[in-house]
Amino acid sequence: MGEGSLAWEVIGVIDTEGDCAEWTFPAEPGAVRTARAAVRRQLHGWNLDCLADLAALLVSELVTNSLRHATGPIGVRLVRPAGLDDALLVEVSDPLPEMPRERVAREEDESGRGLQLVAGSSRRWGTRPGASGKTVWFELVVPG
Repeated sequence: MGEGSLAWEVIGVIDTEGDCAEWTFPAEPGAVRTARAAVRRQLHGWNLDCLADLAALLVSELVTNSLRHATGPIGVRLVRPAGLDDALLVEVSDPLPEMPRERVAREEDESGRGLQLVAGSSRRWGTRPGASGKTVWFELVVPG
């Protein structure tokens, strides 16, 4: 698949206060797959293949949550903060103002495990309101 045929738009890659990669995906079912692919490719480019599976899984969960409720674009951002060699910050944003809540999914539930997975797999995580919606973020530890 060539660069021109990819279904996401790269917002920008900047080198201020660390490395950053950012994409916007339409609120369509294919967004989960393309977000996962973008994350994997970027982490490979940063020599962080060791985090690719986990980051792609958690991004998939959060993008799926956004797709369930949002009709607008979904943003995904990866940041290697300057001066923090052991951290990868991941953000998923959507236009919905309602903050997600972590809940305990029962065994028979088919959904509801996304935030549980994020909370159990990351060093820190949280949510923050934005100008037009919200962002769910999490921080992964880069093995030393």
